[in-house]
This record gives sequence, structure tokens and C-alpha cells, in this order.
Amino acid sequence: MDTEKLQEIAFEIILYSGDARTLIHEAFQLMRENAFDDALAKLDKANESLMKAHKTQTGLLQEFAGGKTITVEIIMVHAQDHLMTTMSLREVAVEMLALYQRVTT
Repeated sequence: MDTEKLQEIAFEIILYSGDARTLIHEAFQLMRENAFDDALAKLDKANESLMKAHKTQTGLLQEFAGGKTITVEIIMVHAQDHLMTTMSLREVAVEMLALYQRVTT
């Protein structure tokens, strides 16, 4: 796979992951305001963005599994890091939503 294509894939992962991260932080704000349904909607939208990023990542893994040589660059390492930390952040946000709901009801 050429460098330009790999960079395009990396930036796509970063884009979707960044969108998700923004939505998650908006959900945190809504949780603080006791707007739990709206917070859940934000987390659901964040998950949609994460699934798009994951689909892009999976496509790359399938190409590698099919025998394509993929030279990893720092931007791909960054993209993977961004995706994984955002996925973890969403998991924490889902748990925090449950805790906020428990505390306020």
C-alpha cells in the first residue's frame, strides 16, 4: 500500500474518532445538567462515528491479512491511539451516565 493511501486511511480514522470524542464530551456536559436522554443520544451518535472508524481500521487489517504489505507510519500509530482512547472514553461515559442517573433519582 502506498504512503498516500495509508495516510488517507489514518486521517479518516482520526476524523471519525475526533467526531466521537467531541460528542462524548458534549454528553458529559449533558450529564452534569441531568439531561440524560440527550446524553445517551450523544453517546449513541459517538458510537456511530466509532463504528465508522473501526470499519476503516478493519478494512486495513483485512488487506494486511490478504497479504498486502503495509508500512506503518507515525500517523497511523497516532490514529490507532486516538481510536482506542476514544473507545475507552465512551465506555467510561456510559458507566458515568448510569452513575449520574442513580445519584439523581
